[in-house]
Amino acid sequence: MARTETPVCEFGLPAPDFALPGVDGQTWSLSKVRGEHGLLVMFICNHCPYVQAVLDRIVRDAREQQDYGINSIAIMSNDPADYPEDSFANMKRVAQQWQFPFPYVFDETQEVARAYGAVCTPDFFGYNAELKLQYRGRLDASRKDPVPGATRELFEAMKMVADTGCGPKDQIPSMGCSIKWRKVT
Repeated sequence: MARTETPVCEFGLPAPDFALPGVDGQTWSLSKVRGEHGLLVMFICNHCPYVQAVLDRIVRDAREQQDYGINSIAIMSNDPADYPEDSFANMKRVAQQWQFPFPYVFDETQEVARAYGAVCTPDFFGYNAELKLQYRGRLDASRKDPVPGATRELFEAMKMVADTGCGPKDQIPSMGCSIKWRKVT
């Protein structure tokens, strides 16, 4: 597991479109998933200990963001040939177990992860109503170990995006396992 940090937010960068299969049997795109006031695009996976440590808070925050017109989608871009825990069947299991309030989709070609510049799991991209990037930071200070009373940085940033269309200027990078890129032969 290679620990990686996300780059600094490139404010205003447009969200790349996609059409990806979800564990719910639907194909999901930006136009289908965007919320009235924005969209949170998350790159996650099943096996990463950083994701596993915060999954309860990701689900909580995604549910609560809906009240502010912010929808969410989770994209799994790892190569399941090398990481069987990240298979589509296991994605379905995890989504059901945690009752994901958002689509969980598979980026089999890894083209979407490359288009977004995703580097790790979890990697959060917060967009405003115009689908312009406003947040590329961490969920909170907890990383893998819960920090009691930690500020809900992602949630507060997305509330700000919903209210003003802009995210906070100061953002702390997310950290997690590197995306597991398919080996080129």
